[in-house]
Amino acid sequence: MTDKTDLVVVTGGGGFIGGHLVARLLEEGHINVRSVDVKPMGEWYQHHDGVEDMQLDLTMRDSCMKALDGASTVYNLAADMGGMGFIENNRALCMLSVLTSTHVLVAAQEHGVERLFYSSSACVYAADKQIDANITALKESDAYPAEPEDGYGWEKLFSERMARHFREDFGMQTRVARYHNVYGPHGTYDGGREKAPAAMCRKVIEAKMTGDHSIEIWGDGEQTRSFMYIDDCLEGTRRILDSDIIEPINLGSDELVSINELVSIVEEIGGITLNRSYKTDAPQGVRGRNSDNTMIQELMGWAPSVSLRDGMERTYRWIHDQMVGA
Repeated sequence: MTDKTDLVVVTGGGGFIGGHLVARLLEEGHINVRSVDVKPMGEWYQHHDGVEDMQLDLTMRDSCMKALDGASTVYNLAADMGGMGFIENNRALCMLSVLTSTHVLVAAQEHGVERLFYSSSACVYAADKQIDANITALKESDAYPAEPEDGYGWEKLFSERMARHFREDFGMQTRVARYHNVYGPHGTYDGGREKAPAAMCRKVIEAKMTGDHSIEIWGDGEQTRSFMYIDDCLEGTRRILDSDIIEPINLGSDELVSINELVSIVEEIGGITLNRSYKTDAPQGVRGRNSDNTMIQELMGWAPSVSLRDGMERTYRWIHDQMVGA
């Protein structure tokens, strides 16, 4: 366990998960937290008193050396990413996150960082195992033979291997979790980088606000996913970093839902029924994806447990407040 006075660095701290993680560390009593992000500070999702905020471009080695100076523990969440629309149309940008992944590891090794967490993604999983909406949940070994999501998934899989070899070659205690579709308040809900849960909340709220009771759904709506609420993500991240689990492990809900079912949940929360249209030529990713939580339950005696209905209600209320107050 990290000493509460040691320096903890969160890269991507101005982002959705990073902002929540910084808050969690403060709640746990950490008094020496540094949050680093490339975005101008006015664009950070959250700011917290008592945290050292730094705006740095972590694709640059010198920036990483500055960001990690004095650090004992690092959570590397920094990446150029978004929802499926962004990932499918910005593969080169997603691949360039490898510069951040590389330079953070190099700086961590040179500064003698004790433990480093790397946030990977379910996008590393082989595409041929995700062609059916009624998917068999993905277990950790399904990442190989490698056929990940083009661009973003390849970068994540490669960076997983780097984290492994820095552990093997330099003795750095690296831990890797494969996040499955994290959502919750204080995240992106418009602009092109939003993911399905936030996008559906926004669309339902817009329909209520404008009186246009229609909603466009990407694909046929029968594609399936699991979605993990931010509180489960934070709990799992902290547990995994402090564990002895050295191989990449799933961190996601195993509650499988179709996009049509997701829309129905949001309609119920919003108290409205909409006329659905389907944009079948829009980016929609793999046909089905779900998390097999056997390993995390066996090794940690814990797994994500917040129901989609409960998490979506909290998310909807926050987005509603942002939109109504805008």
